[in-house]
Amino acid sequence: MGLLIDGRWTQETSDSRNEKGRYQRRDSVFRNWVTANGAPGPSGNGGFVAAPGRYHLYISHACPWAHRTMIMRSLKGLDDQIDYSVVNWLMAENGWTFDDGPGVIADPLNKAEYMYHVYQASDPNSNTRATVPVLWDKQQGIIVSNESSEIIRMFNGAFDGVGAREGDYYPHELRAEIDAVNERIYHTLNNGVYRCGFATTQEACDESVDALFDTLDWLEERLGQTRYLFGSRLTEADIRLFPTLIRFDLVYVGHFKCNKRRIVDYPNLWGYTRDLYQRPEIGKTVNFQYIKNHYYMSHPHVNPSRIVPAGPIVDFTEPHDRAVKFAS
Repeated sequence: MGLLIDGRWTQETSDSRNEKGRYQRRDSVFRNWVTANGAPGPSGNGGFVAAPGRYHLYISHACPWAHRTMIMRSLKGLDDQIDYSVVNWLMAENGWTFDDGPGVIADPLNKAEYMYHVYQASDPNSNTRATVPVLWDKQQGIIVSNESSEIIRMFNGAFDGVGAREGDYYPHELRAEIDAVNERIYHTLNNGVYRCGFATTQEACDESVDALFDTLDWLEERLGQTRYLFGSRLTEADIRLFPTLIRFDLVYVGHFKCNKRRIVDYPNLWGYTRDLYQRPEIGKTVNFQYIKNHYYMSHPHVNPSRIVPAGPIVDFTEPHDRAVKFAS
């Protein structure tokens, strides 16, 4: 996948790994905020007021970062307030595309052929990868944010006064603890699977695999005590963890060499994953076909044949007992 340099698409990719073969993810560039009154957010400019129908979301059903935004959008009942487009599952030399295919929803605003066209429409001189998700402001015709962790916080609170469903997934009294859990999960698990799969040295891969499974072991113990990461209350931390867990056995175990153990080998994590998947607001955001086809077909440096395996067969609808086990 290439990137935009001074607004021009290029195949340059050398900046994604350091000299020891460790994969390095670029920081998001667009960091503005939608707030209830248009005031500046924690890490960006103001001027973006929450309003029904004003914003558009660009996603891929395969991308875990985009997936978390769709989960929060669903949980907060924003389906009718924030419409969206879906790129094709194949990400090739021109990055994400809107080529026709199952599940693709074309770009109604910029009529983009490629995702990088959306970035160019917002900033003709941008220097960035053309990633998803992207939150677009229809009124000003620009990108608000391409940082998923901040988009979900906008969805969580900014639209409460204009019709969002009740629910606070980042409660003030838990914020410090949620941030600490998010930090570990992001570095070693959410991004850790990519650090394993895209490592180019044995040392870098082994280092990332060890950190990843240390975190899974820690989560297994924690989820043996409570239904969710913070007791009986679903929080942002669960929303950020789930997209990685739902993909883990399907693609990360084989494709990204994260094969010391599977999620189904962890009784608590496996039950927890099923518990979240079986919530209607969350389960409807999962597209297994997109997930498998994207990963196995879009990384020829990892899977040169681009053959998509038939398995594994994982039944996320299998009953779990977590609601009963942790009933208060």
